[in-house]
Amino acid sequence: MAELNAEWEIDERDLPDFCKKPILVLGCGNTLFGDDGFGCAVIEYVEKHIGLPDNACLLDVGTGVRKLLFTLCLSPVCPAKIIIIDAIDAGRTPGEVFEINPADIPATKLDDFSLHQLPTSNLLRELQESCGVEVRVLACQTGPLPEEVYEGLSPEISRAVPVAAEWLWAALSSATHD
Repeated sequence: MAELNAEWEIDERDLPDFCKKPILVLGCGNTLFGDDGFGCAVIEYVEKHIGLPDNACLLDVGTGVRKLLFTLCLSPVCPAKIIIIDAIDAGRTPGEVFEINPADIPATKLDDFSLHQLPTSNLLRELQESCGVEVRVLACQTGPLPEEVYEGLSPEISRAVPVAAEWLWAALSSATHD
């Protein structure tokens, strides 16, 4: 039996960076639906203009956040902190950037594959409660989302991208010094 278990053991060196790095930053959204692409735009901005400390992994997960979070829930190794960046409709002023408690993520946009779906918020809670991962969510109040394919952010949301990138840099810098 020991031989069988040895065959199935996972070598942590073979795990992807998003499992092994202490901090994982996930930009969520659909770039084909206007302001919903905010999280992806922040990731692109950080990659082009700021960079990351060595202890962080930055991913544009588009609409595939649930699969990645599920993988993390099953992984023998998880990051200590996950930062999610996404656009939501919380009834605020379009372009307003704010942090939201994962427990307060609105269960809206149920017809897409976004952070706002209940299964995704359940996975975030599972990572917090069962895996001991600190989860932070940085949100931007979206403007009206188009009903048809429309690439590009509105001017209000475009102006929020560097604001979110600065928030992220400050959060990563403070985590590096903790």
